[in-house]
Amino acid sequence: MIITVASFKGGVGKTTTAIHLAEFLQTDAPTLLVDGDLNRSALQWSGTGGFDFQVCDEGQAVKFSRNAEHIVIDTPARPSVEELATLAGGCDLLIVPTSPDALAMGAMLQMVDYLDKQIFRVLLTIVPAKPSKRGAEARAALESADLPVFSTDIRQLDAFKKAAEQGVSVNKVTGDRMAGIAWNCYQKVGEEILKNG
Repeated sequence: MIITVASFKGGVGKTTTAIHLAEFLQTDAPTLLVDGDLNRSALQWSGTGGFDFQVCDEGQAVKFSRNAEHIVIDTPARPSVEELATLAGGCDLLIVPTSPDALAMGAMLQMVDYLDKQIFRVLLTIVPAKPSKRGAEARAALESADLPVFSTDIRQLDAFKKAAEQGVSVNKVTGDRMAGIAWNCYQKVGEEILKNG
């Protein structure tokens, strides 16, 4: 399975999503994460060797993909319409992460206008805890627009920042009692992908 993670807006958890889905998919079969983002955030995050899956840049992807059953691609931020069409045509599922704030939702809606609903699914990320209603309101807006959306939200938790600092996925974070809850969010998303994939 080839999964691409793309967004018109930065700061919505694109790389975090790519890393954690690769970590989950590795539990199913050998997985490769291709870091196509110019910032090379996934490669930097993996620098300590704390991942169970392999990470490479797009120049190495052909070689390393031979040993992978699942490939997750972290794309450059803000792809052009032409790049978006190429990305969508080259994967089994395009994941569009968005936080529930107005600017991110606006960019996401602009992006999905160019996509076939059969190829993408929206993932709500950085969703604040209750009593905030932003996550529920964003989900209601997505559903009323008849957009395909994952049934699980990714919560706004410091454990994700600690994971990046420690060079591991959130399921291996030490010193944060919410790390298990953070990992559970991506586990549920991964299970949904495998079930519907």
